[in-house]
Amino acid sequence: MKKINKTNAARLMDKAKVAYELIPYEVDESDLSAVHVAASLGENIECVFKTLILHGDKTGYFVCVIPGEHEVDLKLAAKISGNKKCDLIPVKELLPLTGYIRGGCSP
Repeated sequence: MKKINKTNAARLMDKAKVAYELIPYEVDESDLSAVHVAASLGENIECVFKTLILHGDKTGYFVCVIPGEHEVDLKLAAKISGNKKCDLIPVKELLPLTGYIRGGCSP
């Protein structure tokens, strides 16, 4: 069996002694939706969350974790984060910034 590389989130849960299970699945580059991921895992969409990296005009980068069936409200995210406006970062910036690929960001 192939070794699963742990994310920082998994390492933090280990340190806090939180029980969890890492479930690997095949990534489909043509469909990175939370609905597809949930189906691939045999889980309800309510069990899948999206980790989104945004950039605010005042605070810079920040992370939103939202339920898989929802879309991020950029105006609300800006307000909550102390920004006037914010946007999702461009996909080309994701890997260099976070170390994760699109569809694979960990909180």
